[in-house]
Amino acid sequence: MARVLSLFRPSSLLVRSSLCCRMSLDSRAREVFGAAVEAVQPNIVVRRSIERKEDSILIDGRSFMLRHNLHLVGFGKAVLGMAAEAERILGDHLVKGVISVPHGIQETLRHHGKEQMLLKNGSSIKVMEGAKHNLPDADAQNAAECIKQLASELTETDLLLVLISGGGSALLPAPIPPISLQEKQDVTRKLAGAGATIQELNTVRRALSLLKGGRLAHCAYPAQVIALILSDVIGDPLDLIASGPTVSSQVCSEDVWAILERYKVCPSLPDSIKEVLGRPSPLGQERKEQSDSTGHVLNAVIGSNSIALQCAGNRARELGFRPVVLSPGVCGDVRAVSRLYGLLGRFASSQHAPPPELVAEVLKVGPEVGVHSWDLHRVMRVLDEARTEGWGATCVLAGGEPTVELTGKGRGGRNQELALRVALEFRGMHLPPKGPVFLSGGTDGQDGPTEAAGAVTDGGLWEEAQAQGLDIDGTISNNDSFTFFSQLSDGQRLLVPGLTGTNVMDVHMLIIPSLPTNT
Repeated sequence: MARVLSLFRPSSLLVRSSLCCRMSLDSRAREVFGAAVEAVQPNIVVRRSIERKEDSILIDGRSFMLRHNLHLVGFGKAVLGMAAEAERILGDHLVKGVISVPHGIQETLRHHGKEQMLLKNGSSIKVMEGAKHNLPDADAQNAAECIKQLASELTETDLLLVLISGGGSALLPAPIPPISLQEKQDVTRKLAGAGATIQELNTVRRALSLLKGGRLAHCAYPAQVIALILSDVIGDPLDLIASGPTVSSQVCSEDVWAILERYKVCPSLPDSIKEVLGRPSPLGQERKEQSDSTGHVLNAVIGSNSIALQCAGNRARELGFRPVVLSPGVCGDVRAVSRLYGLLGRFASSQHAPPPELVAEVLKVGPEVGVHSWDLHRVMRVLDEARTEGWGATCVLAGGEPTVELTGKGRGGRNQELALRVALEFRGMHLPPKGPVFLSGGTDGQDGPTEAAGAVTDGGLWEEAQAQGLDIDGTISNNDSFTFFSQLSDGQRLLVPGLTGTNVMDVHMLIIPSLPTNT
């Protein structure tokens, strides 16, 4: 026991013991999820990233002088809250701003009591709403034009603060004339339908855009550009978040043509796109111009799934768990993802050393869903120590964005379906009180077209559903997980935090209770 005690101060042990007695595993899982979301709130990440001095700001280790010379632009689902906090910090040094945010977000935030995410009366920042249903539209294009105009008017004595979050690509549509917004949408939709990867889609988008692929930063040259980025993409690749408007792109027209030909889109291309891609000035000259201005750009990721998981782990430890992070990059079909969590649950629940074939299957499934083998070995080692050395409950944390193949017409989302599928994987596991507990939730508070962010399940769910006459297999085939959880136990398994105002993908949590002492 000496090794266990060394991780906690005596006072912490008393708190932990008290909490364990008073809170169920389900309640503690929800607390840990809440800590993950709180860590990446827009106002918190901005406040954490900007250190205000009397006449300067310090960001990512670099100092910038303030001389009433700071301008602000932003685009994304979380940008309104980011802008409100930035204005509080910067005061009257902020001269002017324009942000492009989702349609209806101001009213929605007021309705949910998120006043701290709204701009004050008399703000110098203009809020423009658009991208209804998360699709580029005329309102978003108008906002993009205003952002471009602001950036283009800056001089070498100015600072441009760029706020970026998930959803920013749809909120910054600016096709190169004479391409229309509809024409650009049509070609990207055809590519997506033909199976183009996200990298290929972004290559084409950037080539057809006035602002993506580093072109916004190029518009602002020679002003200093500082981009604060709240990432909703696995691995935080700067060029993919909102299609990288402040990140210099290395794309040439030949690459774009190759993608269009690969997916047989060329015959249906409108003349406007052919004209833009066929212009004699290839992107090589632009690449040189962008490289000349890259020293005037600072890109800083200030919020991400990794940060959310780190803070979730801290809260898990306070609540009596031994936390371990599996990966912030879980992806792929929910069927394979649920299989991995089921296998890890069985590994941790083994009364004796897990059989080699179980370990082999974990190592096979993990890479299929974006989890490296060394991370799997590391987590299995922790779970094995919990079993053999008498550790308490273990909390395995992960994040990412799995996908669901739609086969039905029910109501649900990837998090609720993942939780339901994991519960099936847990069937037959006998750990007190109901086997392992699993939580999956979207950090934006919304999972598909429902008011839930996800759900919490455990090893007793299958028996509970059977007792209530609910058909789990039929629910899954109809993608109707929200209806299922709403009917089960009066909806108490649903995770409903409300609109959070942020988004860093999803949080997954696998909690393994303490094994019985006779093991």
